[in-house]
Amino acid sequence: MKLDTTNWSGEGTFTQTLIDALDAVEQVALLRVEDASSSRSDVEFNFISNELFLRFGTRDRQVRAKMLGIVPVTRTVTEPVMTVSELERALCEIDGVGPPDYADAGMLQYLRTERIVPPYQTRGYKLVELVRIYEVGSESRQAPDDV
Repeated sequence: MKLDTTNWSGEGTFTQTLIDALDAVEQVALLRVEDASSSRSDVEFNFISNELFLRFGTRDRQVRAKMLGIVPVTRTVTEPVMTVSELERALCEIDGVGPPDYADAGMLQYLRTERIVPPYQTRGYKLVELVRIYEVGSESRQAPDDV
């Protein structure tokens, strides 16, 4: 797997857990990790938002069809070896990851929270980590204009 972390600050332990888990999935060919713009900090909480963009490996498949309804032709179709739904099932079986909090055909979303109490401080803070996984090259997630 080719990994690109140039746009990631390195924050988020669960994000690192997902990166390690995706490295074990052979069908993932490319993984790019980025900080999302919604990350913010306050006195009582720290919100980390990261996005993972992945590309699956591909395979070629021969498809037979008829040109003009009578001439048989064979075309080569390139398709991904895995879908986001299949990736969801694979990640459910990995210890420390489990099922996503939200999933659809184009995205997986994980939300993890933990209470952090640093040494020598009386008050801790809540760490909230949101991680979204998208497939590169999939359809846009914007709402249609006619709605």
